[in-house]
Amino acid sequence: MMADDLALEEFGASTALATADEGGVKSAMDLATVFDVPVNISAVLGKAHMTVAQLLKLNRGSVLELDRKVGEAIDIFVNNRLVARGEVVVVEDRLGVTMTEIIKTEDSAA
Repeated sequence: MMADDLALEEFGASTALATADEGGVKSAMDLATVFDVPVNISAVLGKAHMTVAQLLKLNRGSVLELDRKVGEAIDIFVNNRLVARGEVVVVEDRLGVTMTEIIKTEDSAA
């Protein structure tokens, strides 16, 4: 699935793309400029915690053990905010993520 195939509703956006405000209604044309705003997307395989002494002992070939198990969903962040979870997949010669869960936050539920 490509990123363009994701429905905005899955991320808490309004299905109508028109929201009321004090001055009236914002049309899809008013919101069109927002669609070109770049965002940073990160897929986090896992995390590790260690002391500075342990960090300094790492070298080429060291294995960094993460807090996730094999097959466990990874976290997907947009601008450092957790928005989804997914599974790592291979797409030709690159890694990708299949989204398996969209995270509903209290902000997006309102």
